[in-house]
Amino acid sequence: MTCIITDSGFLIKGNMYRPNHGRHRIVTSFQTAGASYLMWEPLPQCKAKHQRYVLPKRRCETITSVASHVTSRIALDDAQHRKELCERYGFRQIGEPLPDDVTLKNIVDTLPKTVFEIDDVKAWRSVLMSVTSYALGLFMISKSPWYLLPLSWAWTGTAITGFFVIGHDCAHKSFSKNKLLEDIVGTLAFMPLIYPYEPWRFKHDRHHAKTNMLGEDTAWQPIMKTNFDKSPVFRTAIMYGYGPIRPIMSISHWLFWHFDLSKFRPNETRRVKISLACVFAFIAIGWPLIIYKTGIVGWIKFWLMPWFGYHFWTSVFTMIHHTAPHIPFKSSEEWNAAQAQLNGTVHCDYPKWVEMFCHNINVHIPHHISTRIPNYNLKAAHKSLQENWGKYLNEASWNWRLMKTILTICHLYNEERNYISFEEVAPEISQPITFLKRVMPDYV
Repeated sequence: MTCIITDSGFLIKGNMYRPNHGRHRIVTSFQTAGASYLMWEPLPQCKAKHQRYVLPKRRCETITSVASHVTSRIALDDAQHRKELCERYGFRQIGEPLPDDVTLKNIVDTLPKTVFEIDDVKAWRSVLMSVTSYALGLFMISKSPWYLLPLSWAWTGTAITGFFVIGHDCAHKSFSKNKLLEDIVGTLAFMPLIYPYEPWRFKHDRHHAKTNMLGEDTAWQPIMKTNFDKSPVFRTAIMYGYGPIRPIMSISHWLFWHFDLSKFRPNETRRVKISLACVFAFIAIGWPLIIYKTGIVGWIKFWLMPWFGYHFWTSVFTMIHHTAPHIPFKSSEEWNAAQAQLNGTVHCDYPKWVEMFCHNINVHIPHHISTRIPNYNLKAAHKSLQENWGKYLNEASWNWRLMKTILTICHLYNEERNYISFEEVAPEISQPITFLKRVMPDYV
């Protein structure tokens, strides 16, 4: 039986039954780092003259029960509790709940009109920056000795992530006033990533329309226990996918969502086919040229490794934007747009060079308030949100504790507790999560 003591925020697990003759016990408790234990113990033996009051000891058992913290949505109303969660999860601020009567329009109306203005010079400057930094990265790869290649790949993978952000703005119609030009630039920006532009645009629009809605959001979707229990193979795969390899799990998302025509509406199919043709053309022409000039090893050095770097940033950005133990996913009946976009989105500061190469995609809350804000206006929009809605914002700086929290806690979804770790539901196969908890640093 499992019971939740809501006032204390502890979960107590264990088989509970009424003691019978010969099994009288008392309960003692003790704590270790991160866990509290309850232990059944036999009553002490008494001298003979008192034995008429004490049943003889026939059997004793020790039952340990780990008490893990339970996230309560109501508890976020408490400032002290939010402060404790900040420290525990690696956040700078956890926002208090947004009132139910606040609408998305109320929030949009507080933003300065200037943040919605498209500036062609700034837009093309971002293209020039991405092209230049990517070209410099390729040059660095060509000249680097083997021991400096990881640094060159990190630079180049981050630079090519900027291509994705440019295509991202094109898909949201915030790059140019010329919509045909946006589609062309978006398609070209996605091609080196082998990412079909139109399929991604259709699915990404759904993510914004249904952010953190259970079963509907097309970005990260938590695993439900019913799905987790279906197959041993799936259990093992998802244990790694939502654990050690989660920082590159966007690869599976890319492959699963964007190449299957059956996942799109009939009126979307034509544009999807055009995007797929462009991607396959790059594979058919670009890859052979790279191999012809540099060989298979050159293809790995110049294309594959930067591509992994891009997927690292895409996975990390998307994961942190909407995933934390205190951020709920909700059913369509409970879902509230303003709460999902303002309370359910995380602003995270990264190293300045990452923010520069990736065109402020990490300034994500204003982007979810309105997708019409160009990337170069996101910081001004975020400043406005801080002034008008600051107490409701979730903010962090990229740190080890934040990553460790997501990778070791945010696994299976439970509507009462938000997230349950794999360690709790399947300890016998949770070695990947145990390994992460042991080896990942815990400092902010």
